[in-house]
Amino acid sequence: MLNKKPNKTPNNNFKKNIFGWIAIIFLISILSGAFGNGTKTKNEIIFSDFLSKVENKEITSVEIRGKEITGKLNNGDDYFTYSTEYPDLINKLSESEVSVKVLPLTSQSDKVIGFFIGWLPFVIMIGLWFWFIKGASGTGGAMKFAKSKAKLLQMKGRVTFKDVAGIEEAKEDMKELVDFLKDPIKYTKIGAKIPRGCMLIGAPGTGKTLLARAIAGEAEVPFFFISGSDFVEMFVGVGASRVRNMFEEAKKKAPCIVFVDEIDAVGRSRGSGIGGGNDEREQTLNQLLVEMDGFEGNEGVIVVAATNRPDVLDKALMRPGRFDRQIMVPLPDIKGREAILNVHVKKINVAPDIDLSIVAKSTPGFSGADLANILNESALLAARGGKKMITMREVEEATDKIIMGSAHKSRVIKDEEKKLTAFHEAGHAIVSLNCKYSDPIHKATIIPRGRALGYVARLPESDKVSKTRGEILDDIAIAMGGRIAEEMIFGYEKVTTGASQDIKVATHYAKNMVVSWGLSDKVGPVYHLSKLQSDEGYGFEASSNETLKLIDEEVKKIILEGEERAKIILKKKKKDLDKLANSLLEFETLTGKEIEELLKGKKIRKNGEDEKTNSTKSKRVIPSFKDEEK
Repeated sequence: MLNKKPNKTPNNNFKKNIFGWIAIIFLISILSGAFGNGTKTKNEIIFSDFLSKVENKEITSVEIRGKEITGKLNNGDDYFTYSTEYPDLINKLSESEVSVKVLPLTSQSDKVIGFFIGWLPFVIMIGLWFWFIKGASGTGGAMKFAKSKAKLLQMKGRVTFKDVAGIEEAKEDMKELVDFLKDPIKYTKIGAKIPRGCMLIGAPGTGKTLLARAIAGEAEVPFFFISGSDFVEMFVGVGASRVRNMFEEAKKKAPCIVFVDEIDAVGRSRGSGIGGGNDEREQTLNQLLVEMDGFEGNEGVIVVAATNRPDVLDKALMRPGRFDRQIMVPLPDIKGREAILNVHVKKINVAPDIDLSIVAKSTPGFSGADLANILNESALLAARGGKKMITMREVEEATDKIIMGSAHKSRVIKDEEKKLTAFHEAGHAIVSLNCKYSDPIHKATIIPRGRALGYVARLPESDKVSKTRGEILDDIAIAMGGRIAEEMIFGYEKVTTGASQDIKVATHYAKNMVVSWGLSDKVGPVYHLSKLQSDEGYGFEASSNETLKLIDEEVKKIILEGEERAKIILKKKKKDLDKLANSLLEFETLTGKEIEELLKGKKIRKNGEDEKTNSTKSKRVIPSFKDEEK
């Protein structure tokens, strides 16, 4: 990729001009001091002494310039003095036979110096004005507002498609674009036109910018990159000028790619800003639209942009002819997450027990940036512990820390509260083990972490796009299992507020079954949720009071049925509940395999033994249910 070295001639000329002006001003100051203060090198005498010397005929010559009197004494010395209004001065000088010479108030040298000093501020102002105009035109100087901030990517350390994982479909679409740049004749000979623009759309952290860098590395063509916010300035017209300058520079190196990151900063729908259509951002957008597809085409310049907010972009920006293709960059699936981890793990020292497939399986919904953060956090934990490589233990601890927060190992918890938490988590686990559609249990712990006093983590077999009715009802029953266990063991009066998150989860599932997913027989397959719903509450479309009442009744009925299922299971498995709770009090954390062996009557480990020693490969998942602080 070509990249010319910056031309330093304008900068050198600028320095020479500055030094030239400084030299001129310094010279004028010296001349001014020499001429203006020359008389002060003579001997000054007071006017009364001057009159006495005139009467004593000690003065041979006098030069009068206004109120300033200079001349020579009999001994040849120079003198000067200042006179006041003295009408007999000339007569006295004549009587003493003194040579008198009257000079004009301003000498020729004083006039020259005055001329320079008088016009010097105007000359400086004119020079600064030309300097300002030169800078505003984008050719250099103090004000480079109009010059594009787009930078040319260097070849050193370039990224290729091998460094991008987890977004295979997006890579395939971009490979076609790269192939077009490498061999345009193959496409143009059948009448295909090079795309004007390509929009990468995806959630934060999915790899949009990395994919754009890979395009540059694969295509081996000049690649300019800039942020959408770099176009926006407080001065109206500057952004539009930067857009023009950017395309002018890009056309000089065509074919090339221009990457605009976070384009929603400048590409928002017009008409929503202050000042109608005359504000700075909208003028910049108008110029961008014209440059991409106006009367004058920009052949060979492909604009690749990235955003995570396509809903706010202007429709004119998204039409064919500008951004011809829109490529979705989704969150990675289980295979994609494993591929991403394999890319990032190459830069880290890892132990043989690291199983990236398990890490990928246990992190649904994680973006590429999240996965990279897990490995980096694991490396930090290993380094802090004095290890030379990361193990599965650091990976699990890092994942727990990112999802739930840091463990409160020094927190003092009362025995009664710890016992209640143990039975609460055991209730979740026992109900889960006895539900047909529940995911397998991975871990149960009563170690406080973040706001949770404990949690039960379940391991999904694979990424789930949707849930069945049976899975949702099982999740509701599992969520209510902790609260039911508290009531069974400690009594109705001892039920705590720790199940607030569980109730929230159960209500979320039950309400969506009724008003959104059409899984209620009484309400039927009717969508009732408003588009204005929020995470904290639900709004409804215009419905009768009878319908709203029926919805509330159905939601409550589903939750109570789940609670009743949990109660039946826990009464039937009371011995298992006691056994699991007591083991949690003893070991604090149990893996899913240990829970199964425990309930079969097997001895799982000695007291105080670390559960990590039981297997070389441990598993980790996102917690399904967690109990907030009571």
